[in-house]
Amino acid sequence: MRYTNHIRMMMPVAFFAMISCSGHEKMQSEDSSSTLQGSDELTAEVDTMTLWSAAFTNDVVSNGRIKASEYADINFRTSEIIDDIFVHNGQHVKKGQQLARLNMFKLDAEKTKQEAALAQARLEMQDVLIGRGYNPEDLSSVPDDVMKLARIRSGLEQAETNYNTILKDIENATLTAPFDGVVANVKGSRRSMASMSEPFCRIINDNVMGVEFSILESELSYIHPGSKVEITPYNGGDKHYGTVSEINPMIDESGHVKVNAKLNGASGLIDGMNVRIRSSQSLGDRLIVPKSAVVLRTGRQVAFTYEDGKAMWNYVTTGLENLDSYEITDGLTEGVVLIISGNENLAHEAPVKLIEKQ
Repeated sequence: MRYTNHIRMMMPVAFFAMISCSGHEKMQSEDSSSTLQGSDELTAEVDTMTLWSAAFTNDVVSNGRIKASEYADINFRTSEIIDDIFVHNGQHVKKGQQLARLNMFKLDAEKTKQEAALAQARLEMQDVLIGRGYNPEDLSSVPDDVMKLARIRSGLEQAETNYNTILKDIENATLTAPFDGVVANVKGSRRSMASMSEPFCRIINDNVMGVEFSILESELSYIHPGSKVEITPYNGGDKHYGTVSEINPMIDESGHVKVNAKLNGASGLIDGMNVRIRSSQSLGDRLIVPKSAVVLRTGRQVAFTYEDGKAMWNYVTTGLENLDSYEITDGLTEGVVLIISGNENLAHEAPVKLIEKQ
């Protein structure tokens, strides 16, 4: 009786032990499955490329400013009231087009005065010639030295000078464009006094524009007269292209050299506009990689290659660079599979999987 009771007491214990063991095994199985699943989720996805030598383009990049290659400052030669202004800043004009005009009252009066003085001087010269026995109607018979003396004594020499001067002043009273271009820096207004000390306006030939920029002394070997340049305005807009026209043979205190280039077209460009300049030169085949393939580890440059599902750590040495690529001079060889994205947090022999490409 006691034995039977003992067995009955042990059966619940065994039952609970079996349940406990079964639960423990289930939890271990779930933990293992969870661990495997988490490991798969932590595997980095990477993109790759096969590394081969290719043509390397070296870029010289600089900041510059658009500069008008041809312009003219237009001045009034007489200080009179401005009667009319026919143009405004930014207006395109044709060669010979009127820009502004002075009040003509005083100039016309001065012209009348000088015409009378000129006529009087001619009569005086005739009297001088008659007094010396020459016929004033036949000036070809008068010797040169006698004619010169007669012109001086009669005042004709000075009268002609004064008359030609007022004719020139009248001509200059109306400003005209010396060539096709755009108007800039208009100064003065109607009914104000024209200034003789500063230009009334500037005419810029916006079909002939250039760009001035600086390059480092170390970049001199990559750019020369005839080099092609690409110009991009900071405020957006279309790219423009040009050719290096001159390099100033002086290096300033900061180690820069001034360079000028002529543009092939200047539509949309303004004198003084800030632009970005890029000049590219092919240096032949090099072992080049995208900049995204090179990362820093412990202060050194590292590139990862893909081998059997793992990322392999490679110390590399870079040479030249352009906007998007590095030249590799040591650490990699042709034919390796290079990881070019997803490499920011990789470690040596870290498991990786390739990004499925569409």
